[in-house]
Amino acid sequence: MHFSALPSGKPISPSAGKMAVSRLLLRARIAFGFATFFDGFDVLTIAYVMPVIAPLWHLSGSQIGALISVGFLGQLIGALFFSQLAERLGRVRTALATIALFSVASLGCAGAGGYHSLFVMRFIQGIGLGGEMPVAAAYISEISPARGRGRFFMLYELIFPAGMVGAGVAGMMLVPTLGWQSMFILGAIPAPVLFAIRRGLPESPRWLVSVGRLEEGADVLKRLGADPSAFPAQPLATEYVATAAVDSGRARQGAWRELFRGRYGRRTAVVWALWSSTYFITYGLTAWLPTIYRSHFNLPLKQALGFSVATGIAGLVGAALCALLVDRVGRKVWFTCAFLLGALGLIGLALTGLRDAWTTQLLVAFSYLFIAANATLLYLYTPEIYPTRIRAFGVGIATAWLRIASTVAPLLVPLVLNGYGIRGVVALFGTAALLGAAASLFTTETAGITLEELSP
Repeated sequence: MHFSALPSGKPISPSAGKMAVSRLLLRARIAFGFATFFDGFDVLTIAYVMPVIAPLWHLSGSQIGALISVGFLGQLIGALFFSQLAERLGRVRTALATIALFSVASLGCAGAGGYHSLFVMRFIQGIGLGGEMPVAAAYISEISPARGRGRFFMLYELIFPAGMVGAGVAGMMLVPTLGWQSMFILGAIPAPVLFAIRRGLPESPRWLVSVGRLEEGADVLKRLGADPSAFPAQPLATEYVATAAVDSGRARQGAWRELFRGRYGRRTAVVWALWSSTYFITYGLTAWLPTIYRSHFNLPLKQALGFSVATGIAGLVGAALCALLVDRVGRKVWFTCAFLLGALGLIGLALTGLRDAWTTQLLVAFSYLFIAANATLLYLYTPEIYPTRIRAFGVGIATAWLRIASTVAPLLVPLVLNGYGIRGVVALFGTAALLGAAASLFTTETAGITLEELSP
């Protein structure tokens, strides 16, 4: 972590960027990781309750698609609103607000008595889920040391696919025995736990400095493990604090324009394409998988859910491999190769004709291993390409394309399914992976470079 100078005029030494992984740093990562686990859990819960509530409530294909998509529509609104709020109020307070919202709404989903009430509560839950993810990503990125940032961040981000796998395991075990409501009750756990440990969680030092709270920023850096000798002892100049606050306010007012200026314009276009293609596949495919296994292959409920869990485990393995290798191979190489391998599995599946459930499950899991790794890597890469003054906002806008793609894909699946069959659906996802590979060629390599050097 590096800032060019503090207001006293003394430069911060390079040792400020060489932070040890302190106990407080680990605590912050664990706390936000816990919330992110349930974020992943709640995002995919609907897929595992759908095989039960669809026949129970006599839902049509369009109603199933709408219930899946409305959550992502809420996430779109949450990502845009809370990412802007995080630039004004800070990362920690904003993240806690989103966690409270999606936890309470999850209880509302459990109490839903029919299609319309679940539709409304899923929308509200989505607002909280969509807000938590970009704010948490910006926060973890801002407290991570430059050296090994990829591994540090990705090991945290593994919690999200773990939450998706957890949803599958819980769905397989609980839905047939305790009912679909149990899934949403579990999804409400984060709020009381996170609010119990919220005291002592450090605010992002980069955000504190960006809004002129320089002494607090330096203090947090020292608490996180930076070299205390890097910071001057004398009081900070009031004039500098005022100037920093004014500059920060101007930066926020011009955030929309800055996203499309100079180096950030190209980065924005590329990262939007990556988010769109990745999550068009990720949620379009996984949200429908249990229902496809149940209806197309006529599998028993437990086996259909088990096949879907296996796919989630493959995604978790892919994300773990990415965490271990991404600092060595670089972001660009990983993105491109993973998209191509994901496309290979999906297009191969479309060509074989999905003759049996086992072959389908194997090839889907192969593709998802790589696509899920990219989905996780985007949460590392996107905060790296923007400066602190617009980081949360830039990530929020980028993840808005996740929500758009994730809203469109589940609605598009039944239309393609009716017109071209299941092979057409798989070919559609394979094409999206090829488009993602093309966009990856234009990414900016960020491995091992401080955030300030990447985005002045």
